[in-house]
Amino acid sequence: MARQDYQLQEHCPSYYAATSNDRTRYPSLNGTRKVDVCVVGAGFSGIATALTLAERGYKVAVVEANRVGWGASGRNGGQLIGGISGESKLIAHHGEQVADAVWAMRWRGHEIIHERVSKYGIQCDLKNGYMDVAIKPRHMRAMEEEYGELQRRNFPHPYRLVEKHQMSEVLGSDAYIGGLINHYNGHLHPLNLCKGEAAAAVSLGVEIFEQSPVLDIQHGSTPRVITATGHVDADAVVLAGNAYHALERGKLSGLVFPAGSFIIATEPLAEDFARQINPLDLAVCDPNYVLDYFRLSAERRLLFGGRCNYSGREPRDIGASIVPRMLKILPQLKGKRIDYAWGGNIGIVVNRVPTMGRLSPNVFYTQGYSGHGVNFTHVAGEIMADAVGGTLERLDLFEKIRHHRFPLGQALGSQLVALGMLYYRFRDWL
Repeated sequence: MARQDYQLQEHCPSYYAATSNDRTRYPSLNGTRKVDVCVVGAGFSGIATALTLAERGYKVAVVEANRVGWGASGRNGGQLIGGISGESKLIAHHGEQVADAVWAMRWRGHEIIHERVSKYGIQCDLKNGYMDVAIKPRHMRAMEEEYGELQRRNFPHPYRLVEKHQMSEVLGSDAYIGGLINHYNGHLHPLNLCKGEAAAAVSLGVEIFEQSPVLDIQHGSTPRVITATGHVDADAVVLAGNAYHALERGKLSGLVFPAGSFIIATEPLAEDFARQINPLDLAVCDPNYVLDYFRLSAERRLLFGGRCNYSGREPRDIGASIVPRMLKILPQLKGKRIDYAWGGNIGIVVNRVPTMGRLSPNVFYTQGYSGHGVNFTHVAGEIMADAVGGTLERLDLFEKIRHHRFPLGQALGSQLVALGMLYYRFRDWL
């Protein structure tokens, strides 16, 4: 059983929470419900799963410990990036025969998000345009390889390899030696996307219950999801708690570890000034393991994130921790006011491949996107919905991957992961 003294929480004081365009508060679970599928967790994975199932005609209930989009789904950098964390390991394990299927999954989340934003009229500041930037020659070589792969596969969307002498045309920073722009990738307001998809799900009959921490799941032909004030009986259950999960620890503990990621938002910038910093309104990300990323919001605030740590600890002063990193990249922002600073945990898997599978024949789980969640959570929602309906091909690709597990507990495992990541930080310096 989960802890009985769980403290219910509202959204963290982020720029996203302050600019949320949906203030709906869903009720807590009281009494009993009988549905086809119960989804535990109302972040991207859970809401995407619920919406996909509802579109296919299932009766669905979503049970959330806090609020819709409370975790990483409502706090992240807002970058819509193609790819699957650990995709090379997926291909290495299954062979080149799955390479085309993996490539399709790289971009499927984009398709789903664009379709839903259009279909349901979701206002989430969705914009195309993203650039990976190179700090060192080896980064540039990797981007040249990616560029070649896009060419080989006849990628149908605009993309461009940018050399060092061209960087001033696309970015107001001299910190980088080149980059790869992909105009199918982009950026958005993640909390508004999550809340918009939740509203879409409700319009199709999904019931959402907030501030209803799940205490236990009883397995069987009709699994039961139990809270302090009620329960949901279902034909199938999907667990979608990611870094904040506290259930089924006997089977899931030690697979996913929390990594802290932190963001600041400046005051709104003058249009001309913002255009000098980011002329093409791109989301920008460097290739380091301890990376930096930034983009402009709809009202031209500079959102700058990074300082990822693998200890799960939050800096005493997020702003003081991030501002020096921002000014190193964009010194022209010196003196600009910082209006918001926040952070949260993302779910990291040691081998970086998302973990998904079955705890019993009708209880499924999905988690561990290792920083690639905005896109791939939507693919995971489709995979979960397929699995509930008995189609297991894509689930099998992930379920058959062997994951490293720390049997001595989550806390010790997190410390070992943090120690291991020192190696990757050292690689960033090389």
